[in-house]
Amino acid sequence: MSGNNDYDVVVIGGGPSGYVAAIRAAQLGLKTACVEADKLGGVCLNIGCIPTKALLSSALLVSELKNAKGHGITFSDYATDLGPAQKRSRAVAKRLSNGVRFLLRKNKVAHLEGYGRLLGDGRVEVEAKDGTEVLKAGDIIVATGSRPRSLPFLEIDEERIWSSTGALFQPKAPESLVVVGAGAVGMEFADIYDAYGTEVAVIEAMDRVLPLEDRDSSATVEQSFRERGMAVFTSARVESTRVGSDGASISFTDGEGKQRTIDSEYILSAVGRVPNTEDVGLERAGVGRTERGGFVAVDEAMRTSAAGVWAAGDCAGRQLLAHKGMHEGVVAVEHIAGVGHHTVDYGNVPTCTYCHPEVASVGLTEDQAREAGLDIEVGTFPWVGNGRALAAGDSTGFVKVIREKRYSEVVGAHIVGPHATELIGEFVLARHLESTAEEIDIAMHPHPTLSEAVAEGALAALGRALHV
Repeated sequence: MSGNNDYDVVVIGGGPSGYVAAIRAAQLGLKTACVEADKLGGVCLNIGCIPTKALLSSALLVSELKNAKGHGITFSDYATDLGPAQKRSRAVAKRLSNGVRFLLRKNKVAHLEGYGRLLGDGRVEVEAKDGTEVLKAGDIIVATGSRPRSLPFLEIDEERIWSSTGALFQPKAPESLVVVGAGAVGMEFADIYDAYGTEVAVIEAMDRVLPLEDRDSSATVEQSFRERGMAVFTSARVESTRVGSDGASISFTDGEGKQRTIDSEYILSAVGRVPNTEDVGLERAGVGRTERGGFVAVDEAMRTSAAGVWAAGDCAGRQLLAHKGMHEGVVAVEHIAGVGHHTVDYGNVPTCTYCHPEVASVGLTEDQAREAGLDIEVGTFPWVGNGRALAAGDSTGFVKVIREKRYSEVVGAHIVGPHATELIGEFVLARHLESTAEEIDIAMHPHPTLSEAVAEGALAALGRALHV
């Protein structure tokens, strides 16, 4: 296309799916622009995945120092301060955001700072501080992300009732905090604030914490949190909240039907996310949304119902995970360029929770496998049987492998414990390559390492683990 404002591809949104899509488009020789109203890197890099993990790394170090005596380390004085850890997390996020800016420039992607909106007929309006301009594009990718959900009885104000964003920007750990929602976000922040001395209570509507994970994983994490002194209420129904000048209170019915009220300094709402699709011009451009949740409806190649308009990342639904969004962005661009040969395997998307102990999984849970009528064998290898875990003093949890007996296919893998989020990648690759449980064991794992537990988990699913 010709003209300064004419592009082959315009990406609306500079989060993980958007900036990756833009880079891949440029690699394929397409003239590309990326429109972002806020910081490059989106929620994940700036106020989500990255700064949260920086805080969790600090929280883990704090927790380890509490038990440093066993390593021959003693302190004459011991104190924790969330402030420096919070400042460090912002520095990490800023550095990576600047890195995305560099990558766009390196790949000759035009970065336009402003709010992108579809106008139809291949046009995108960019509303910036210094005015508005209109871009023309052969194809447009909507990658506008998502935001925390606010409920009528749990209205986020970022003062007394936080979203994950508010929880990230606190320079001081409060004396008390109630976390509503025990998914990955809720459990990670519960872990952080508990480590820095906050009295934490967790309230979850489902019958267990991390309700999307395998039941054994949920039970292990809940037990660990309770042993650390956190109060955990599951099968709970929140009825109301009250905000005052000096704190907040929350009233709910617990799993036994008992009415409870907890007073705390702050409440964290971690009850899910909603797509940023209201003011993107979808209707004007003829882009359809799903009936449930308002996510953009797409086909397997990430096409929307409007010709030349694609969508990727959180706004396109399914798993609201950065790595899933990145893959969707690449799939969309490669189909735009005519070199698309694959789609996203939504059955092989790993999930990770970075609290301590860490939790990671891919594929089916044991309950899901049985409900599907699969003939399975389940093997569990505990970390207490792994020399590297014992040497590191971190042996809570297990590696659990669910094997379909006929072809010995690994239909699900679940890890709770040290570096679970790193180890799950081996199972993702194994499932992608359709490896059997036997092949995972035959591939030699170095000793002594945590990776040996992956092989032992596979052996356990064959009924012949060696070290337990």
